[in-house]
Amino acid sequence: MKKLTIRDARKSLSHLEQLLADEGEMMITRRGKTIARVVQVSKARPIPSHRDLREGMPRIRRGSEKIMRQDRDAR
Repeated sequence: MKKLTIRDARKSLSHLEQLLADEGEMMITRRGKTIARVVQVSKARPIPSHRDLREGMPRIRRGSEKIMRQDRDAR
């Protein structure tokens, strides 16, 4: 974990992303006392494709019209 003074943190804002990728997290200090902890936000998950979603769903053996008719008639 890297420690930076507030002044050094301001100077390194332009390459903060690279610093976090290298270190994982950083502490920012002012006059020797920790005032902030900077951590990298987890990466966003990719949106799955429709094909992946369809393949992950179980197959329905009966046609949907029969299921809907049965549900409608049960009311």
